[in-house]
Amino acid sequence: MAQPDKATNTNWTLLFLCWLLVSVSATISIFFSSVLEYEPCVLCWYQRIFLFPLIFIFAAGLFPAFDKSVIRYALPLTIAGGLIALYHTLLYAGIIPANIQPCSQGVSCTEKYIELFGFVSIPMMSFFAFSTLVTLLIILKRRTSK
Repeated sequence: MAQPDKATNTNWTLLFLCWLLVSVSATISIFFSSVLEYEPCVLCWYQRIFLFPLIFIFAAGLFPAFDKSVIRYALPLTIAGGLIALYHTLLYAGIIPANIQPCSQGVSCTEKYIELFGFVSIPMMSFFAFSTLVTLLIILKRRTSK
């Protein structure tokens, strides 16, 4: 019986970290809207569109064994979600003028629900999660293209 090599184990662990980060992020997102009853804005919904499928994509890449083709499907979703999260963070911080925000109806994209430590907002947490995912996937891509 062949033993998986160390590189395969490390790749599997990196992909598992991606799956864990996405799962925690999706759980927190659902917790905010379902339990704390924070109504998501338009940009939050777009970020969820890119975040939630990643749970299943990463899980498919983990089992029964590490599958490097998952990077091809997950990386575009994480980059798109990250760009929307960056835009949302800049809009929330007031760097982008509020008159060009997409939230013309319903909850404003600059609505302040939570600010941990006085500055960490929900859009900033989303941007951090997507940035971490992009970084891990780029590391995985480089490791598997050798």
